[in-house]
Amino acid sequence: MTLSDDSFREAYKPLHIPAHYDVHASEQDRVLFALAQIGMGTVTDVATEMAQLESGIDVDSFKVIAGDVLTHLYELGLLKGSDSSGEMEYNLSKITHANDGSVDPDLLAPGLD
Repeated sequence: MTLSDDSFREAYKPLHIPAHYDVHASEQDRVLFALAQIGMGTVTDVATEMAQLESGIDVDSFKVIAGDVLTHLYELGLLKGSDSSGEMEYNLSKITHANDGSVDPDLLAPGLD
């Protein structure tokens, strides 16, 4: 099965991170907002953040939701993840520190200096 250009773009478009937490939003939006708030974390970390944002629901309920969403997005390559003591730790691959390097003028292409 071959994806058309449009269906490929739809399936692999950049993630949209909601500007605020909405209890009526999709599970993916709620999980992504929680992950964005903590920056990097495990399923438990994300579920804990969601439980704080959505009172009345326990962390264990959110673990199932967060686990499904994070695993799916990671498998699609839309999230970064790394193994931390046997547990996946996810992040949004945001640049959080400015590049403190410099450009070597001798390496610039001719006419670009």
